[in-house]
Amino acid sequence: MTTTPTATDETTRLARNVTGPLLFLFILGDVLGAGVYALVGELSAEAGGMIWLPLLVALGMALLTAASYAELVTKYPRAGGSAVYAQKAFGRPLLSFLVGFSMLAAGVTSAAGLSLAFGGDYLGTFLDVPAVPTALVFLALVAALNARGIKESLRANVVMTAIELSGLVLVVVLGAVVLGRGDGDLTRLSELPEGTGVATATLGGALIAFYSFVGFETSANLAEEVRDVRRVYPRALFGALLTAGVVYLLVGVVAPAVVAPAQLQESSGPLLEVVEAAGGVPLELFAAVALVAVANGALLTMIMASRLTYGMAEEGLLPAVFGRLLPGRRTPVVAIVATTLVAMVLTLTGSLVDLASTVVLLLLFVFLSTNVAVLVLRRDDVGHAHFRAWTPLPVLAIATCLVLLTQQEARHWLLAGALLALGVLLYVAARWSTRRGTSAAEAPEHPGDGDEPA
Repeated sequence: MTTTPTATDETTRLARNVTGPLLFLFILGDVLGAGVYALVGELSAEAGGMIWLPLLVALGMALLTAASYAELVTKYPRAGGSAVYAQKAFGRPLLSFLVGFSMLAAGVTSAAGLSLAFGGDYLGTFLDVPAVPTALVFLALVAALNARGIKESLRANVVMTAIELSGLVLVVVLGAVVLGRGDGDLTRLSELPEGTGVATATLGGALIAFYSFVGFETSANLAEEVRDVRRVYPRALFGALLTAGVVYLLVGVVAPAVVAPAQLQESSGPLLEVVEAAGGVPLELFAAVALVAVANGALLTMIMASRLTYGMAEEGLLPAVFGRLLPGRRTPVVAIVATTLVAMVLTLTGSLVDLASTVVLLLLFVFLSTNVAVLVLRRDDVGHAHFRAWTPLPVLAIATCLVLLTQQEARHWLLAGALLALGVLLYVAARWSTRRGTSAAEAPEHPGDGDEPA
């Protein structure tokens, strides 16, 4: 991969206040935290003590697709993400809508999974409450905060990222202490579940592990606010993914070495088991850190989902009702309520691992579109310097997306299909409403050609 010399950035109405370090921390904060805090046990069920291997494979897959985003973001620094790239490449409004709606559906599904994680063993350290009702209350509280008008800033994200990262570093340090005193068992790192081969464990685990690396794609929306985006964005993107990957791999090594895979599988707060095995650190402290990571991920995801719903309504891609604002607060209240209700239904009908796998399935369609788009748009000479990925990288990314799609189970296809079918219905309703409004506007004010009663 090479970066050609930087050209002068275009003018924009947005303030270019995002520096390289801030962008790095934004992406790192989006990737780190909630997924690995909740899914180590599910990974262990797929890969036994070899959870480090699917994590490594998932990192490689994420870097392949990240190369395509690096090219498209620096090539079209004013563009707004995967749906825009799909429209530029394929010129099919329905396809572009489905790409955008897949992002929206993935966000809502992810929030549902995180709400279940919030109501699990981490919260159980403080309160003995049932997980599903707690998840529903948690989503309602997130919606209330969202409607009130939450002003997220990059400075706040720095604080949240520091908390999330500190919790994972603590796990690694405590794991090293346990291994240093001879209480761990490194031979577990090569153990697989009974009757499972390395290939099956790796692919099945990578499907789950991939969920821990998604989030980097949302950084495309900051393109207009980044200083010297063509130089800064690739460095921040790859640097953040590699940093998250190193931390995840270290966690993937110490967790099964310190705690037996069977014990990890039984816990909805698997990293809490590592802290308990090490001793010396109050469980309440680590549980609080984990809850912050999970809650922050759900909150940011629901803010994104509601704003994306509002934006699509403003563009006429969803019914106009989703664009209504809460008086006084000027927050998209209908979009917030709608996305929260969908997340609640998903919480009632799915498990954490099913919801995480469905998120990956939806995002695989988005990533597949983006990786194809980067090749199609190679013929578009934009007249300025930009990052250019080595051509085999998006080709390999397409292949990895297709391989992961083959690993999805029927129930994940059904759930993703139901969400996309809902999107198509909303799209048709929006188009019908727009055409009806246009027809009414074009109709003559007095159809009787002036034959009105005197």
